[in-house]
Amino acid sequence: MFDISKAGNVNPDIYNVKGQLVKSVMHENKDAGSYSIKWNGNDNYNRPVSSGVYFYMLTSGGKTLTKKMMLMK
Repeated sequence: MFDISKAGNVNPDIYNVKGQLVKSVMHENKDAGSYSIKWNGNDNYNRPVSSGVYFYMLTSGGKTLTKKMMLMK
């Protein structure tokens, strides 16, 4: 779950521990508010990725947030 304070383009991307882009989840304009994103565990080519540690980088309104997450299957 994440909050954006003003309307704008939201770009959440998922990276592996090597820093390689795994999945671009959503790149769209959103109004200010709270949102959540569900990732199905597939990469940009719709191939399943392995369980492990991933990072998501959320860019919106000129700010970037990076957090670690665990994918467990």
